[in-house]
Amino acid sequence: MRIDEIIAERRPTFSIEFFPPKTPEAAEQMLATARELRALEPDFVSVTYGAGGSTRDGTVEVTAALKREIGCETMAHLSCVGETTEGLAETLDRIEAAGIENVFALRGDPPRGQADFVQPEGGLSSAAELAAFISAGWEFGIGGTCFPEVHPEAPDLEADLRYLKTKVDAGAQFLITQLFFDNQVYFDFVRAARRHGIEVPIIAGVIPVTSFAQTKRICDLCEATIPPALEAAFAAAGGDPAREFELGIAYASQQCAELLIAGAPGINFYALNRAPATRAVLGALKASRPWERVRGDAAEMERAD
Repeated sequence: MRIDEIIAERRPTFSIEFFPPKTPEAAEQMLATARELRALEPDFVSVTYGAGGSTRDGTVEVTAALKREIGCETMAHLSCVGETTEGLAETLDRIEAAGIENVFALRGDPPRGQADFVQPEGGLSSAAELAAFISAGWEFGIGGTCFPEVHPEAPDLEADLRYLKTKVDAGAQFLITQLFFDNQVYFDFVRAARRHGIEVPIIAGVIPVTSFAQTKRICDLCEATIPPALEAAFAAAGGDPAREFELGIAYASQQCAELLIAGAPGINFYALNRAPATRAVLGALKASRPWERVRGDAAEMERAD
């Protein structure tokens, strides 16, 4: 089923992002994680695309396996890096042949050691061009990413939103945010996006922290901010893994509940191929159903009519 149709039918939606494993042992771990989380009935799962297209084949294979073996609705990530349009078309045909109905259109990060994105000869230059390319030749549901704290290469929020509007106009039917920890950043971003005429659903991307050091490295890479109070709370945990895990679960559960009460159309969990943290947060949300206590300003979080 196409994800834009899922979002239209179900509110809120819950989704989980995986990455392609690099070893047979990691593959078994990832599939075990997916089976465990499948019991909580996520609405869809997605599989990332490595820098420089390094996991192209793995992305398609893992996405197909999650649909075939686990029974999840799936979305394959696809990026422009290092690809000609012929290569992109070939990959899209493989995705379609595998029965996958959704694609997450990305420009992609440059390969390791290369500072800036370089448009490949015979390829595309942006996620907006990729969304248009997909729309012109296939019937996929198309998603796109967005950055509540502004894309690292954008000069400011206004420029970032102007570009985001071109991505939506090119065919992106829903957006998933980069991870964030301050919900006000998300609320302000959604309101600004609506003012720019971006009316598609904007799903909130959340990472339940299990290791603060690992999460801080991820945030440094994507230039996401950790609020000082949260950083201080993790510092007080003294590096103890159990305490960090408990704090991460508590914070993510509260963060997601506030987002859903405010009317966010869904939560996308960055699970890092591990089940316990996402299982705990999603299980608590499904039990407490905070979205049934939606605030009066929830319409701003929804797709405009």
